[in-house]
Amino acid sequence: MRGQKELYDLLNSLSIQFEYHEHPPVATIEDAITHWKDYNSGRCKNIFVRNHKGDRHYLVILEHLALLKIKDLEQRLKQGKLSFASDQRLMKYLGVQPGSVSPFGLINDKEKHVHLFIDVNLLSFERLAFHPNLNTATLVISKDDFISFLKNSGNTYEFLTLYD
Repeated sequence: MRGQKELYDLLNSLSIQFEYHEHPPVATIEDAITHWKDYNSGRCKNIFVRNHKGDRHYLVILEHLALLKIKDLEQRLKQGKLSFASDQRLMKYLGVQPGSVSPFGLINDKEKHVHLFIDVNLLSFERLAFHPNLNTATLVISKDDFISFLKNSGNTYEFLTLYD
């Protein structure tokens, strides 16, 4: 698995500037909110799910306070029955532990297997915040740089309305 050095090397090679914020480990949005209060950015919730057959995996990214039920997600994504992916699948496809899920984990998806569904509401923010594949820090990058990172990853992605 590619680690922190590889992530920062990739961001630098893509001329992606970022703010690095260190904080105590945060595994949930509730834990993270206290540390995110001074970030001038959209804060993201990242959910890793799989289809009922287990042969398709999706990273769903939405605004951190958005409430989304799995049944609503199934209807909006039109991918059939979904469930949260196991810790083993999370490590296999994104190379991260639970609580550290982030699009930056795509650096470990060598087969470009994971498809991203990104809530269109995030496009209203100029900057976005994500864990850098560990939950003891947060990186803030511009929305444009986030899209550059996604294009470079080679994974498929789409923006759509994930909640009302």
